[in-house]
Amino acid sequence: MKRLLAIVFVFIILSAQAENGYDLWMRYKPVESKLLLTSYRLLLKQVSVRGNSETMRVLKEELMKASEGMLQQPVTFTTVNSTSRLLIGTRISQDAKALSSRDSIHEIGDEGFTIYTHNRTQTVITANTDIGLLYGVFHLLRLMQTQQPVEQFNIVSAPRIKLRLLNHWDNLNRTVERGYAGFSIWNWHTLPAYIDQRYIDYARANASIGINGTVLTNVNANATFLTKAYLEKVKALADVFRPYGIKVYLTARFSAPMEIGGLKTADPLNEEVRQWWKDKINEIYALIPDFGGFTVKANSEGQPGPQDYQRTHADGANMLADAIAPHKGIIMWRAFVYSHEVPDDRHKQAWNEFVPLDGKFSSNVLVQVKNGAIDFMPREPFHPLFGAMPNTPLMMEFQLTQEYLGQGTHFVYLAPLFKEVLNSDTYSKGKGSTVAKVIDGSLDNHSISGMAGVSNIGSDIDWTGHPFAQANWYALGRLSWDYHLSAEQIAEEWLRMTFSNDAAFVSDAKKMMLASREILVQYMNPLGLHHIMATGHHYGPGPWISNLSRPEWNPTYYHRADFAGIGFDRTATGSNALAQYKPEAAKAWADVNTIDEKYLLWFHHVGWTHTMKSGRTLWEELCYQYNNGVDSVRWMQQLWSKQKAKVDDQRYRQITMLLNIQQQEAVWWRNACLLYFGTFSKMPVPAKYEKPDHDLNYYEGLSFPNAPGN
Repeated sequence: MKRLLAIVFVFIILSAQAENGYDLWMRYKPVESKLLLTSYRLLLKQVSVRGNSETMRVLKEELMKASEGMLQQPVTFTTVNSTSRLLIGTRISQDAKALSSRDSIHEIGDEGFTIYTHNRTQTVITANTDIGLLYGVFHLLRLMQTQQPVEQFNIVSAPRIKLRLLNHWDNLNRTVERGYAGFSIWNWHTLPAYIDQRYIDYARANASIGINGTVLTNVNANATFLTKAYLEKVKALADVFRPYGIKVYLTARFSAPMEIGGLKTADPLNEEVRQWWKDKINEIYALIPDFGGFTVKANSEGQPGPQDYQRTHADGANMLADAIAPHKGIIMWRAFVYSHEVPDDRHKQAWNEFVPLDGKFSSNVLVQVKNGAIDFMPREPFHPLFGAMPNTPLMMEFQLTQEYLGQGTHFVYLAPLFKEVLNSDTYSKGKGSTVAKVIDGSLDNHSISGMAGVSNIGSDIDWTGHPFAQANWYALGRLSWDYHLSAEQIAEEWLRMTFSNDAAFVSDAKKMMLASREILVQYMNPLGLHHIMATGHHYGPGPWISNLSRPEWNPTYYHRADFAGIGFDRTATGSNALAQYKPEAAKAWADVNTIDEKYLLWFHHVGWTHTMKSGRTLWEELCYQYNNGVDSVRWMQQLWSKQKAKVDDQRYRQITMLLNIQQQEAVWWRNACLLYFGTFSKMPVPAKYEKPDHDLNYYEGLSFPNAPGN
């Protein structure tokens, strides 16, 4: 009877420990290797920590949490003890041994760190600041979580990008624009008095991957956030985040002087307006001395801006930059602009508006540019602004929330997309002038640099809705710290920390992750097709839509299918968007016969019978791509089904269900698109492929008025 009770008790304990994903990649599960366990326990048994700041407090808390979880032992902290195996502090005398290839420790800046082995027995983490030490500790814990040896270190690490940000598109009422993981995690109603534990865990997660800033509010801004009552709420969050090295930023509503200031204008050259912003910014810094600055969306998609007063983007940005400069704040002015009043190709509009302003922005302004010229498509060529504005610091804006990539239900690992863009060569200063070198400031000698990701975080217990979507948050942080990391390395780190160190599991799951983005491109937007999703909610296919008031909101504007062929001609015979790229970059896309076919229909209108490199006609290739995408989702389902014994049951079942949805929606995309495009090609889908289970009228009639994320 006692044995039966013990079994029941163990079962209850195991059930209670079912994983819901809340702990992200900081699970700190027990180390199974006896050899590693012994060395890890020796390392963390007694730790000497120099410093007593709030950052050092949270550093020690993290070490204690990790040690108790991974090693089942507490940490004894001492101030100075030469017998400690781990010594943590700023400017420790032995730094030169780890920095023999550098002039001094100052070259790692305020956030970098070194980890080195001293006298073969002692591990030393040192930095110029406590924040650097915290990053060093998280790096050490990452090595331990991924079962790396800790006997010999000579690590020097510093971030390549200075501003590493999450952009939250979160609203006052806690809805999240393009959010697929629940409501906003910011509970403005209970702030500032109530500090949710989730705010602290959010800060821990970001610090663990090097993210040092968070823009709390939607780019479609609300001036209410600049009122005193809400600034006090923002201050409460800033106080929580500060020990973790995270600054808070807000989005500035350009018309705020009128909406909450009582002025009759928001003209950036008006002295009353300029003084209003100076006073408001002084008010902010009185509450939040380390406030980071503003992100601004202006004269885009109905947002107010300087062009309302016949002023330029530079006029608007510089007005804010001048007001915030005494506080060393930053203005991030978004380049996502397009207008239905401009008849030119939407691909060209940001270049046309911003390139003439190169060199006219204040030194504390970053122009924030999306990775591509349209809008976070599953695949886009890099934005032509990169490499075209050498006298202006440009920062990258990626999208983590999968607005156009299956939203909350599709398994898509985005690091390959990020790497594809960062490694693209702009040729702005000859071969090797990559997008990464543009945004880190090294190509044009800029002192400020930035990379932002539109957050995929919400109130769902696992933060991101889909368990594998956590990897995109993780990848953004790791690549903004060091864009030389490979998508494969980041995937392996994340899998080992988030799921298991089991080699077979890591191998299989990594295959799925690395293939997932290309699979989605195949069943949604193959061969350079883009923006063919349903409008408004952007959920599901809608290539037939042509009745919206603005032409560039209609999918037909982008695919331009007719009886002659399909695709958007952006060569000299069409919109000539290619001319916005340097000739060396443009020539890779200019010839329909030599172009990398993944961009074919982005730059060319191509006949249905055009012979592809595969030997198939364009129509046959479209059929192949859409069907191969569906088959590849089924391959992911099969591979995931083999992981049942290696993954906790809760997350295994969750991902299984989501893959089932993804498979159904991949079929939906394939059937709807091939049926529609077939009305122009006048060619049948080859007999070897599955036939659609409905006709085109059925797919055109589907409606989703309550789809999330609007």
